[in-house]
Amino acid sequence: MAITYQFNKTSLQGLEKNLKMRQRTLPTLQSKESALRLEVKRAKDEIKALDEEVNRRIRDYDRMMALWGEFDTTLIHVDDVRMSIKKIAGVRVPVLDEVVYSTRPFNIFSSPKWFYDGFEQLKAIAEVGIRQEFVRRKVDLLEYARKKTTQKVNLFEKVQIPGYQDAIRKIKRFMEDEENLNKSSQKIVKSKREAEARMAEERRVQA
Repeated sequence: MAITYQFNKTSLQGLEKNLKMRQRTLPTLQSKESALRLEVKRAKDEIKALDEEVNRRIRDYDRMMALWGEFDTTLIHVDDVRMSIKKIAGVRVPVLDEVVYSTRPFNIFSSPKWFYDGFEQLKAIAEVGIRQEFVRRKVDLLEYARKKTTQKVNLFEKVQIPGYQDAIRKIKRFMEDEENLNKSSQKIVKSKREAEARMAEERRVQA
């Protein structure tokens, strides 16, 4: 970003104001970036744990494969997924609150004894899978916010703050040079006037 400025006091004050604002904001952005990095790591660890749980439950499911052939999968259905929004490091992310199921009645006397456990196992597999999707979405949102924050930190730290500092130095140097030049000019004018006054006085005395 090119910083535009003029070599005058008004432009200098504007640059100094913008520099101070960025210098005050930078530590907050750096803290936010660190917090987001930590939250992304936690969310990724959560996904890893959920992946392991899904694999474990699928292995349990596979061990009962012969029995699942007897199970009527239409007996259970996911009706609703209830969620809320939570702020993590200033980022709004969806949080799974509850998975709502409906079940069709079945005859417990004519059905295998393991049917009830089958319901619970299917519910658990479905809920872990749905929770996985929520955590993946959380990772996406946090990672996006972290990248944007990192970009802003780099912009402030490596581009704008040094740019403003350089522009301020140039304006101050210009104004100092201009002031020194004015002082030198005033001295020359003063010396010239003094010399002219002395000459005039000498002519007056000689006359």
